[in-house]
Amino acid sequence: MKPIDEQHISEPGMVVLDITGGDEDTVRAVMTALEGRWATSGIVPVRRDPGEPGVRARIYVDVLRPGREGP
Repeated sequence: MKPIDEQHISEPGMVVLDITGGDEDTVRAVMTALEGRWATSGIVPVRRDPGEPGVRARIYVDVLRPGREGP
């Protein structure tokens, strides 16, 4: 996974979340829930890292802007 760039967290409210779960459905469900609450980079591809348990995804979130279910 690429290093987190300073631009990704340069403003208040910006965060980078690395999500690890036991299966793809679980990780996608978490991304969907976050997307409903805050503005995110959306549902991204889930990956498996050889020798590591579970699956992973990285999303970028702006916690100061509402997601698609917001006002």
